[in-house]
Amino acid sequence: MAEPERALADKTPFTRSESAFNDIGSADALRLVFAAGDVTLSLDPDGHILDVAANRQDFPGCDSWIGQHFNATVTVESRSKVKDMLQVEPGEAGNRWRQINHTSPAGDIPVRYLLISLAGGKRLVAVGRDMRGAMVLQQRLLQAQQSLERDYMRLRQIETRYRLLFDLSSEPVLLVEADSQRIQEANPAAHALLEARPGSLVGSKLSGLVARSSRDALIAYLGAVLTTSEVSPLTVDLERVRQQLTISATGFRQLGGRYLLVRLGSAIARTTEGAATLLDIVERMPDAFVVANSDMRIIAANIAFLELARAASLDQIRGRPLGEFVGRPGIDLDLIEGQLTKYGLARNVSTVVRARDSEIEEPVELSAVRTSGDSPCYGFAIREIGRRLRDLPPTPLDLPRSVEQLTELVGRASLKEIVRESTDLIERLCIEAALAYTSDNRASAAEILGLSRQSLYSKLHRYGLGNLVGESE
Repeated sequence: MAEPERALADKTPFTRSESAFNDIGSADALRLVFAAGDVTLSLDPDGHILDVAANRQDFPGCDSWIGQHFNATVTVESRSKVKDMLQVEPGEAGNRWRQINHTSPAGDIPVRYLLISLAGGKRLVAVGRDMRGAMVLQQRLLQAQQSLERDYMRLRQIETRYRLLFDLSSEPVLLVEADSQRIQEANPAAHALLEARPGSLVGSKLSGLVARSSRDALIAYLGAVLTTSEVSPLTVDLERVRQQLTISATGFRQLGGRYLLVRLGSAIARTTEGAATLLDIVERMPDAFVVANSDMRIIAANIAFLELARAASLDQIRGRPLGEFVGRPGIDLDLIEGQLTKYGLARNVSTVVRARDSEIEEPVELSAVRTSGDSPCYGFAIREIGRRLRDLPPTPLDLPRSVEQLTELVGRASLKEIVRESTDLIERLCIEAALAYTSDNRASAAEILGLSRQSLYSKLHRYGLGNLVGESE
């Protein structure tokens, strides 16, 4: 409170010494009073305005106030305040600053007035302060406060919705502080999965929930999540519960801190879901895929293989030997099975596929894999290459070819057809390719070349190729 306001409220003079202003004349005192506010009104004891001291630009139309009653220059809601001001003696405690709104052509003007008595009560002076600047600030403050309240309510509503989703979600979720790895939030599904009492997970360390054998992998995984988003889920063993969990984490920042949103899932459920997805993909893929048991009999196949075999359904070919459909009888599958037994896989083997109950052959490229165990199974991925071969420019067999072209023909035609009217060089290249194709097995090489073993041995000796293979077959 300003000093004049406090003095009036306490019924004390403005200064401690009354003689301090004894030397100021009445005219100077009047000028001082008129200069104390933005607008000053000189009133008679009845409240009629005798004179106005104000800036005409700030208070348009103030000259018309002279001669009117103070009440006639204010708005309706301010007239009661003017009446109270005129009824209270200027020296009494009830005399205080009051805000009054003047009417003007430019709109209402808020002014804060204090009534002062001069000349023993024969003259009243109302000192006013323009409150328009303060009103603008008050309006801005009110708007800012209302905006904050709306934002607060909106945030509360968002928090309520997400808290409801967090608690009712069937997926176990943890909110973990990245630096300390302590759990900040855990939904009921997480407590149920970890067999913990409600609320007991909050404050505990995430690494303390997993077995010691999985903690190093978990710490490395959480560190990787904070640097990149392309990290596969981690499977860990729990400490108290004998089961495995898959952990998927996402890092984010909030209020300068780093946090992790950790999702938990059963490893069995994820494996089942992943297997179902993989089977659906294999079923829809354009390349043929077939699975055979240890006796090389078909147990499963996708739609693409059924189309190659000209079968209406899997039931028509299930249990039948794979050799009825894939490879030349007694040659290709035996070689492929031997390679699978030795290495566990075969890659990009050129062979043929026959339709069911038909002798029509279609050239294909085959890759295979063998599972481990006492009763292994075989998986074959088959791709048609007939169109690729048809697109190759035709080349007479009696013209020289590159090594790559010759090796592509080995296994598709007999040696006599390939080297008819060809040079000894071409014959040697074909023999080398056949030995490489059969992993240096002379008997198999002679069989796919259409030669007897003695003929092959003779040609090996002729071309000096005996050092390329071992003596054992």
